[in-house]
Amino acid sequence: MASVSLRGIGKRYGNGHAVIDGVNLDIAHGEFMVFVGPSGCGKSTLLRMIAGLERISAGELAIGGQRANDLAPARRDLAMVFQSYALYPHMTVFENMAFALKLAGCKGAQLEQAVQRAAHILQITELLQRRPKDLSGGQRQRVAIGRAIVRKPGVFLFDEPLSNLDASLRVQMRAELRRLHQDLGATMIYVTHDQVEAMTLGQRIAVIHAGRIAQVGTPQALYNAPANLFVAGFLGAPKMNFIAAQLVEAAPQSARVSLADGTAVMVPVDARRAQPGEQLTLGIRAEHLLPDSAGPHSIALTVNQVEYLGDQTIAYASLAGNAVPIALRQHATSVDLHTGAIIHVRPDARHCHLFDSAGDAFLHPVTIPQSNQATID
Repeated sequence: MASVSLRGIGKRYGNGHAVIDGVNLDIAHGEFMVFVGPSGCGKSTLLRMIAGLERISAGELAIGGQRANDLAPARRDLAMVFQSYALYPHMTVFENMAFALKLAGCKGAQLEQAVQRAAHILQITELLQRRPKDLSGGQRQRVAIGRAIVRKPGVFLFDEPLSNLDASLRVQMRAELRRLHQDLGATMIYVTHDQVEAMTLGQRIAVIHAGRIAQVGTPQALYNAPANLFVAGFLGAPKMNFIAAQLVEAAPQSARVSLADGTAVMVPVDARRAQPGEQLTLGIRAEHLLPDSAGPHSIALTVNQVEYLGDQTIAYASLAGNAVPIALRQHATSVDLHTGAIIHVRPDARHCHLFDSAGDAFLHPVTIPQSNQATID
């Protein structure tokens, strides 16, 4: 195992455009870290810089406590699994998994033992004499992972390895990757654009936006205490609702805001850095809009679309004065969620968030642990 440390890491190309800009991050021994973000945000470039496949323009990279900026990829004690399986079609599974070890001079019983151990961990022992054309997509991906395992690297790098698999197989492979991490206890860095993969795999997640880290934390911390509008809107399905609001009054423990329809909402945050009358954004997730009877403190919504998902129903509704539809999730069958229905809800104050005009969150009175806060330079 090895730790990975990034200090002020940057990547610029010839035109001066910064793809990665001032990233600071510490990944501990044996940690499963996930880089997540939209396409083009720089997450794969950051991974390739760690691997040595992209030159570092600024900052310092340390692997296992050793400066690695100028180390050749082969000397970084890493193994990388790509989106493409990249298996040699003329070789058997055994030969594919053993190839890197043979190049390193390993042979005989030592080679056999290393491949058999990896095959046992991945439950592909019975496939060792097959060729890639005889394998399913999931089996090929396991072989690609096995090729990395046999090297016993200090750090595993995964670049969207499940993107080519169908939905059910991705679920199965996620479970296998979690088990693999538990069995090996290795440091793993995993890149994905899929928030479900990020939330289910990562012990911690680094949300990347426009080449910078928007926030780092556990899945629970990022979901329940997003540091900014981007993180709040990126994680969660459906994404967090954003409602235009105006600050009426702020105190150390709470802020009172007024929505466009005149509804007053108390939010348990310290918003004293904002001024009364300032335009803010109220954030509330779909499951935290609770059914309510009509009244001065309820929000009236007109249902536009309903998605029935068996154990739950997702409705998208319009709110007077708010340009973006509001999503709400209901598990109770007593609520009539049909197109055109007028329903009343109230936001659960414990789960309300408030963001300033720059998109940064006002902290709740209970301080968020430092390890879960954003690391933006």
